[in-house]
Amino acid sequence: MYALRGGFLVRPFLIALVLGLSGAVLSASEESTPAISAWIPTILFPSHQDPQVAQVILGGIATSTMTVVSIVFAILLMTLTLASTQFSPRILISFVRDRTTQWTLGIFLGTFSYCMAALPAARSLPRPFLPAATVTGAMLLAVVCVGWLIFFINHISQAISVNHIVDRIARETELVMDEFVPHPREYVQRVTTVSDPGETDSSILSRSSGYIRFVDAERILRLAKAHHIRVRIERRVGHFVPEGVPLMAVSRGERVTENLALELLAAFDIGPTRTLQQDVEFGVIQIVDIALRAISPAVNDPSTAISCVDQLSRILIRWIHRAPPSPYLYAPPHVVRVVVPWIPLEELFDTAFEQIRHYAETDIAVSLRLLRAFDDIARTAAEVDLRIALVERGRRVVAGCTGRLPEDEVQKLRRRLVVLESRIHPGA
Repeated sequence: MYALRGGFLVRPFLIALVLGLSGAVLSASEESTPAISAWIPTILFPSHQDPQVAQVILGGIATSTMTVVSIVFAILLMTLTLASTQFSPRILISFVRDRTTQWTLGIFLGTFSYCMAALPAARSLPRPFLPAATVTGAMLLAVVCVGWLIFFINHISQAISVNHIVDRIARETELVMDEFVPHPREYVQRVTTVSDPGETDSSILSRSSGYIRFVDAERILRLAKAHHIRVRIERRVGHFVPEGVPLMAVSRGERVTENLALELLAAFDIGPTRTLQQDVEFGVIQIVDIALRAISPAVNDPSTAISCVDQLSRILIRWIHRAPPSPYLYAPPHVVRVVVPWIPLEELFDTAFEQIRHYAETDIAVSLRLLRAFDDIARTAAEVDLRIALVERGRRVVAGCTGRLPEDEVQKLRRRLVVLESRIHPGA
């Protein structure tokens, strides 16, 4: 459902289907109830006995709409190609899930369906009939299509802007966080961390190869409770799992039947690409890809990399203020039934900044912005350990640039590092 809802299939098809049915129903109702068309101004249709007028209007709108649809598809394919080659192939998922584009395709295809569904009602035999209200609706849809085309062109011109792309990825990642880790860190009751449940007796192998895109932990918990077993998931969301590799380790392996194994495997969504269903790291990776391509010698666009660093700091600030998901699920209370690995904070920081830090060692602008991002995160972090870790990352930035940049530029980095180090004990 996530894949269908985000592509160019379901929403455009449903819009086209609804408008097509509207054309068929309205024309049939108008023929059975002539009073429906009585409110149509006579200036539009002086006579309701000339079906050729309706045929010309409906046919013209249908023909021109399909011409515009081909233009829209050409613009869309050009945009996807440009975004893939200039920024990163992984950001195509954001364009495919763009609702404006889906509505554009749906409205134009729906207008065509409306006209084609209404066209048979305009006939000369056995008696002349002109579905005036239906044709008026088609004319209104044509006006809507003209306005929507202008809106779509304006939307695409903004959508290919790198700042807009990075901001949209950041917003989508934040939406995943709002659903995945919704509770603020300070308002969550602290629980005692239990130790690893220990050894298990049996492994359930993956039946397909791909990336883990979604884990229905509640479903696994219900199955584990019902069969009195303990399940430890071996790979976390975003990891690639080949066919035949253990995906879960289960205690009391004698209770794991083939049907139970299939039910447990059905709780995983495994596919050829990563998605943003539960994978916060994938949103971070998309932004990092854009930054790395921007600071490569072939492109040399530090301004884009700086925008990416800004958005990464925005994501990490929100993440550190959310309560981390517990890897342990209990049923009943105090009985660990499922162990689900989630990405730790340190790994998320590595994914967000380490590659950029490495490739920006000869770029003073990006390195300065990295230190500012660390400072922004440190100023909002409540834990002293996290601020210390950020200072260590800042020191690695300065150490990597030392010897690669002129001394006056390294001094700028050191001054900013001093400000970052002061965040360890503010006011001291």
